[in-house]
Amino acid sequence: MWISRLFLCHIVQSSLVLPCRLVDLGRLQIEDPLLMKVWRRKRILPVLYTAQTLHIRLSGLLPSSWYTHITSLCLFFFVENSPKGKLEKSCPALAALHIMASDSLVGSLLGHWPAILLVVLVSYFVKNRFNRGLNKHPGPFLASITDWWRFWIVYKRRPEVEHIRLHAKHGDIVRLGPNSLSFSNPQALKTIYGLNKGFIKSDFYLVQQSVSNGHPLPSLFSSISESWHAQFRRCVNSAFSMSTLIQYEPFVDSTTELFLSQTEKIFAKTSEACNFSQWLQFYAFDVIGEITYSKRHGFVEENRDIDGIIKYLAGLFDYVAPIGQIPMLDKLFLKNPLYLLAAKHGLIDATFPVAKFARQRMVERYGTDNSKPASALLSTASKAPLPDLLSKFMQAKKARPDFMNDTLVTTMAVSMAFAGSETTAITLSAIFYYLLRNPLCLAALYRELDGREKEGFFSNPNGIVTWSESQDLPYLDACVKESFRLHPAAGLPVERVVPEPGLEIAGVFVKGGTIVGCNAWVVHRRPEIFGEDVETFRPERWLVGGGVAGQGVVEVSKEVDVKAEEKRIKDMGATLLHFGMGSRTCIGKNISLLEIYKLIPSFLKMFEVTFEDPSKDWKLINSWFVRQVNFRTKFRRREVASSKLQDGA
Repeated sequence: MWISRLFLCHIVQSSLVLPCRLVDLGRLQIEDPLLMKVWRRKRILPVLYTAQTLHIRLSGLLPSSWYTHITSLCLFFFVENSPKGKLEKSCPALAALHIMASDSLVGSLLGHWPAILLVVLVSYFVKNRFNRGLNKHPGPFLASITDWWRFWIVYKRRPEVEHIRLHAKHGDIVRLGPNSLSFSNPQALKTIYGLNKGFIKSDFYLVQQSVSNGHPLPSLFSSISESWHAQFRRCVNSAFSMSTLIQYEPFVDSTTELFLSQTEKIFAKTSEACNFSQWLQFYAFDVIGEITYSKRHGFVEENRDIDGIIKYLAGLFDYVAPIGQIPMLDKLFLKNPLYLLAAKHGLIDATFPVAKFARQRMVERYGTDNSKPASALLSTASKAPLPDLLSKFMQAKKARPDFMNDTLVTTMAVSMAFAGSETTAITLSAIFYYLLRNPLCLAALYRELDGREKEGFFSNPNGIVTWSESQDLPYLDACVKESFRLHPAAGLPVERVVPEPGLEIAGVFVKGGTIVGCNAWVVHRRPEIFGEDVETFRPERWLVGGGVAGQGVVEVSKEVDVKAEEKRIKDMGATLLHFGMGSRTCIGKNISLLEIYKLIPSFLKMFEVTFEDPSKDWKLINSWFVRQVNFRTKFRRREVASSKLQDGA
């Protein structure tokens, strides 16, 4: 507020004398000790000193009518900051003038609202500019005074490009908002996302909460409460452990077999072009549906967007990304209290389509009476438990009834479709795209798969690669990790709030309350970690001996320092941020890896993939997750595969 005060000071009348000899700006004396104490504590006295000096120097620059209004304003401030009851005893006349000053102040505000509005705006921008001392960090000037700069950059759908450019220009720290810093130094990762560091998620994540029956549903991903998140995660963590992964493999196999069969039937045999990014999203959605409910959504069978769910999610992320830059805007739109109240009483339907789908699956599993509320359905005795996620969520409810309730079971079911399918589909598209754009890499992966096929390495007669087999395909692993590096699903900084009173991040002290974060698209392009060719898709960097190797299979020479290479690869892996980091690491990480490592080799064993038109590039849309469009391909059945799917299987 000091800027506002200085503005008021230079137009205050030097001859102002308050009644009862309490204050005389010529002498600046206050007779009552208590009032003098209050005056000093409220920092009004230094302002009046400045007012006296500036008025003498700037006398005549402003209309004389302003001085009368500001006299009333100073009187109003003085009375408002005086102890209750003390003022009336010390100076009844001054207390009486308080009412007059208030009326005069209102008149002054109404009479000079353009100037006052200008003062307020300038004060607001200056306050933002110097907020928490962040003015010392470089970045766009507009970003330092308003969050609307961030909003606009994200609204244009390619903020990661701007973030990469800004860090290349300014270095490790860039100011992206009045209260926001972006870090690109890998050393910042352990501080911001490390365990027990005290950082919490920003309000950006509240915008991403789904809505059911007029109530926002906090989830493991969208909750900003660390204690609540820790309790919730403990309840369901076992359902996502690597040891449990083997139980879900039959679900993935079932959908993968259907996906390969439909690819053969719809595209390979007809030579029709495929919207590959959408086709892979259909696959990811159906896998999640089967793992969660033991039932596919139906995307792959019907080759269409069931109930418009995918279109809805795309629109939702298009909303979440820019609105999340100014979270209070969400209260005016999707989380408007009046809108939610109307939804709660059934006047409008604000339930997300994914939440509706989850409820339908629960009705199918636990009851058929659609008139029952969700709580009654979930409390109904279930059939024989299935080893899917829904059954494990219900087991968690029985084990922790004090915390895990029906709403949280619904939340977990919704979350699986909400985020799990989107990020997996993006990664699958990226892997196939970069392989097609780099024929030497694709040829190297084909050689690895064909060589293992000739050795009889793959056991499944339907051509589906098992999880354990996929873990013994080093070039496949390198391709997956390189795609994680070059095209991470999330394209915005993963925001956290610095705990009070502040912490040192990458050698720089940052005050508490500041929003900080790292954008994986920026961090994954650090040349000191990943090499100078960070914009090149080169899987060999993830192989021992591949630090400087070109594209193609790497043969380790005797001169290679194996330990040094292993450390280099370990350091690269520790810098990847595609699944998050620390206690907020994506809980569905292992399920996503299961899908990716099984589908890629299984698909390439059976099909040759080419661009419909190699001259056309894909289009990227960064709406929090960087999805791909205009990725069109053609497929042809490979003759080298020893096992083939039956037509129409």
